[in-house]
Amino acid sequence: MTNHWNDLQNSDCILIMGSNAAENHPISFKWAVKAQKRGAKIIHVDPRFTRTSARSDVHIALRSGSDIAVLGGMINYLIKNKRYFKEYMVDYTNASFIVGKDYDFKDGLFAGFDSKTNSYDKSKWIFELDDKGIPRQDKSLQDPNCVFQVLKRHFSRYTPDKVSSISGVSVKDLDLLYKTYTATGKKDKAGTIMYAMGWTQHTVGVQNIRAMAIIQLMLGNIGIAGGGVNALRGECNVQGSTDYALLYHILPGYLKTPLAGQDTLEQYNKTYTPVSNDPESANWWQHYPKYSASLIKAMYSNDTPADGYQFLPRLDNHKASQYSWIPLIDRMYQGKFSGSLIWGMNPACSSSDSAKTRKALSKLDWMVNVNLFQCETSDFWKGPDMDPKKVKTETFFIPCASAIEKEGSVSNSGRWMQWRYQGPDTFGDVKTDGHYFHEIWEELVRLYEEEGGVYPEPITHLTFNDMCEKDEKGHYHFSAQQTAKLCNGWFTRDVEVKGKKFKKGQQVPSFAYLQDDGSTTSGNWLYCNSVTDDGNKSERHDSTQTKEQANIGLFPNWTWCWPVNRRILYNRASVDKKGKPWNPKKAVIKWNGSKWIGDVPDGGWKPGTKHPFIMRKNGVGQLFGPGRADGPLPEYYEPLECPVSDHPFSKTLHSPTAVQVKGEEKAVCDPRYPFVGTTYRITEHWQTGSMTRWQSWLVEAEPQMFVEISPQLAKLRGIENGEKVTIESLRGSLWAIAMVTERIQPYNINGTDVHMVGMPWHYGWVTPVNGGDSANIVTPNVGDPNTGIPEYKAFMVNIRKWKEGDN
Repeated sequence: MTNHWNDLQNSDCILIMGSNAAENHPISFKWAVKAQKRGAKIIHVDPRFTRTSARSDVHIALRSGSDIAVLGGMINYLIKNKRYFKEYMVDYTNASFIVGKDYDFKDGLFAGFDSKTNSYDKSKWIFELDDKGIPRQDKSLQDPNCVFQVLKRHFSRYTPDKVSSISGVSVKDLDLLYKTYTATGKKDKAGTIMYAMGWTQHTVGVQNIRAMAIIQLMLGNIGIAGGGVNALRGECNVQGSTDYALLYHILPGYLKTPLAGQDTLEQYNKTYTPVSNDPESANWWQHYPKYSASLIKAMYSNDTPADGYQFLPRLDNHKASQYSWIPLIDRMYQGKFSGSLIWGMNPACSSSDSAKTRKALSKLDWMVNVNLFQCETSDFWKGPDMDPKKVKTETFFIPCASAIEKEGSVSNSGRWMQWRYQGPDTFGDVKTDGHYFHEIWEELVRLYEEEGGVYPEPITHLTFNDMCEKDEKGHYHFSAQQTAKLCNGWFTRDVEVKGKKFKKGQQVPSFAYLQDDGSTTSGNWLYCNSVTDDGNKSERHDSTQTKEQANIGLFPNWTWCWPVNRRILYNRASVDKKGKPWNPKKAVIKWNGSKWIGDVPDGGWKPGTKHPFIMRKNGVGQLFGPGRADGPLPEYYEPLECPVSDHPFSKTLHSPTAVQVKGEEKAVCDPRYPFVGTTYRITEHWQTGSMTRWQSWLVEAEPQMFVEISPQLAKLRGIENGEKVTIESLRGSLWAIAMVTERIQPYNINGTDVHMVGMPWHYGWVTPVNGGDSANIVTPNVGDPNTGIPEYKAFMVNIRKWKEGDN
């Protein structure tokens, strides 16, 4: 989230798209309702009518997977009707930048596409530079190659009639949506977006969000109170786990995982440290070498950063995506893994094409699942279509401490790092994850010392004990508090930085003091300032505010927020070049003549001296963003399984760069699978249900797998409400109880009725008895090229009456 939960109350229009916030993120939705009571409009755009729809001012149903068509139509609408906030857009975005002459777009493909590798040469998307190396601009926005004109041409194809024909949204509803939301493109108005997995779990997931980011930048809705692009996470620490490199392609603090060929720290830093010649660009990533050196020093404190860098793993330069989930499972399925350590996950239910995942697990020599309870992954060998006698995998189940049995921090969607304290003791010998990892590391070090082995240094040189506390016997034990100190970072020797002297062992006060010479550690530069010499700021529960902070609901002394406790990102964009707030009644920051007051400013420079988007190389918001794997602008592509053979915007049906498994069939206009399928969450169960399905009261509320279908589809297939049905795809099939409901309606797509079915993904065969199995048995192995996230939200299925012998 660029903003934070209670900031939603400051909005004049809240667009909830790709989320059922009322049921799945109720804490967020209460703030949306507060805004509504103050006169704000809530618009819910979603394939189903849900509890969110019921509390919204308007619900608009679209076919799952057609979001970019609708958003592209909004961009076309606001340009055509001049609904954009021009001063903001000209001064604070790259709308005026001149795109290089190599850029082109034709038939759904951007310049630089290589059909052999299904990838783009991004050098074709760069900007023209002047003699100082600064992007050329035309602030009149008339140059045909300026970003604004490129954007205008690109989305001019997204007319209401075309958008309606492919999305199923009527032209009347599109006009209502566009007119209502773009009314926020004024100085005294704010519009925000709330999205969740309904946007991300697509082969165009990143571009869904990019499209809305473009809209928000054109309307001036970034950096302001009640604005932003706000992601609603699926559980309380998704933000934190991403910040700390849950994903394969990043290191903590969103540093890049090194690639093969980046042999030295110097080469690595040079690759990822942007250079800007614009004196008004803060270009904050220019400090990349300080952050990388401090991270390496936190991992290998007895080595220099340059030497410690050698111990980091490398990704294959042109095959980095092979480390994302879908290719990994495919390699496991092909028998190319000997073992797997699956920690806090239940992929036998959560993975796309779950049946294939279960078969892949059966081809391992060993598998360890660390979890709270036994689940479909720990017990996969007992499951449907499994013969334990033929499964060679030796499985180990290790129970671990639950959240309430351990101390540590979580970082919520609003980037708030909040400390939680241990409640009850763990049962028996069960330990926390940190303790397990530390003990595994200790054992590996012992084995290397006693038995030797190939290249032990990446393990033996790790200074894991820096995350621990020593007991009276001299033994080290994992400590969450000590880990938090290391994540913040400390000085490794006496040093003077920015005119201030620091002693060895002192906590680094903020990331502005991190160094690239090994004199500082920091396990995550974004969290530098969270634990200072004064204590752990995430433990704070002080609700005091200044008058300015109270006006918009900022609570700067309540826990801590990255970066440096800034609650609204890019808040320098909330003021004009003189430091005057666009909307004085809801000022985030303002210049009082000598200093900034309000929120922690996005850089303390005087007004007008630096561009506001300090994390961008050129200092401005990116309408045209040369950097994504699938193009510099969002473009409409159908889901890789879809009910149409073409669409109205170009000749390219699917994303040409999408992650997919070679040779796996896709259902495109396949009469065997005529219905759009989608998955979602329900309130009563959580994730794969591996915790909630053991609770009798929750099972009583939602006892078994169900599928929602429209009355029209029920009539078409002769299905009664409450009847057992079979849902099948190219991957497999499962049974469910039919819920015939008007919450789902057919969509008119290119003049033809297209039906959708919706299923929760919380079930599995382990428990309860006769509760059904995972909806992901029928989801496809395809994913977004930027993140690898599978396309759980749009795929093709068939539904029919259940018969004896069906799964």
